[in-house]
Amino acid sequence: MFLLKRYKIRSYEVGLYFRDGEFRGLIEQGTRWFIDPLGKVRVDVVSKREPWLVHDKLDLIVNSGALKDRAVVLDLQDHERALVWIENRFSHILPAGLFAYWSGQKKVRIEVIDARQVRFEHPELKVIARSPLAQRTLDVCSVNRDHVGVLFIDGRYIDTLAPGLYAFWKGQSDAKVVEVDLRETMVDVSGQDIMTADKVTLRLNAVVTYKVADARKAVSQTDDVRQALYRETQLVLRSVIGARELDAFLTDKDAVGSEVEDNVRRRAGELGLEIASVGIRDVILPGDMKDLMNKVTEARKAAEANLISRREETAAMRSQANTAKLLADNPVLMRLRELEILEKLASNGKLNIVVGEKGLSDRVVNLL
Repeated sequence: MFLLKRYKIRSYEVGLYFRDGEFRGLIEQGTRWFIDPLGKVRVDVVSKREPWLVHDKLDLIVNSGALKDRAVVLDLQDHERALVWIENRFSHILPAGLFAYWSGQKKVRIEVIDARQVRFEHPELKVIARSPLAQRTLDVCSVNRDHVGVLFIDGRYIDTLAPGLYAFWKGQSDAKVVEVDLRETMVDVSGQDIMTADKVTLRLNAVVTYKVADARKAVSQTDDVRQALYRETQLVLRSVIGARELDAFLTDKDAVGSEVEDNVRRRAGELGLEIASVGIRDVILPGDMKDLMNKVTEARKAAEANLISRREETAAMRSQANTAKLLADNPVLMRLRELEILEKLASNGKLNIVVGEKGLSDRVVNLL
């Protein structure tokens, strides 16, 4: 008994004819019958509406020459990648390997790219990066606004990247982008216990405001530039304040702050940073030292108050002596002064004049 096999090929389909595991050709539109008593015939019907021809024996099909003028065949080497556009819309990225795309049913456009140029640049990069297959072949990263990206390839510095989207081919070289924030940033250096030259322990809180001036230095000179700046500020504070006595430090904190800023700025430049300001925010004294300082301040203020009081008394006495001398030299002024006093007494109440001796009344009358 003969075994018949029937295959119907539609207008948009193609049949891949295999006999005994060998590819024998393509079958066009129509109905085909095969006598196959031993089960050696196989026809795989594929749709040309899906341009990408995916088959486990694609190499046999390509080598037979059957796809000539029927499909676009790509044999990508290890350093090559391909961008596939179908109907002028991006579809996917192809890695190295053998591929075939039917022509005629849909418009297929393919761009072959040399992946030895590790950084991938393309006008349609944003569209390409969104492709589901892009993650298999591309490392995609973005540099945010107010940042830059420091690019290293195989450990070597290559470029400093502006904000934007970037992509690098996988498998060719080790590409790494370190993102650096260019905005102004503050570092709090708090809780620093420092001993002055006269053996007084202070607790200081300082703040450093900085921004990155050289992104390459900032990521190359140290593993953590923020932590490095923190440590440098600690050392500078200990060096500058430890060389001064407590009174000298408290008297001229601005000079201490300026010296600290100059030293920190010099070291920060080596780290690729630009210092905007360095300030000593808080100075905390030990409890017993605080009480002692309060007593010293109280005694100093009391002495200043006493001195001011003595100066005022001296000034008053000097003024009285000058007045007395002026009245003694000018009898008329003395009479006017006496009249002012009598006027004040009369205005304050009833004025009673007691005359007890002859001639006293005449003198009072004359005075009035």
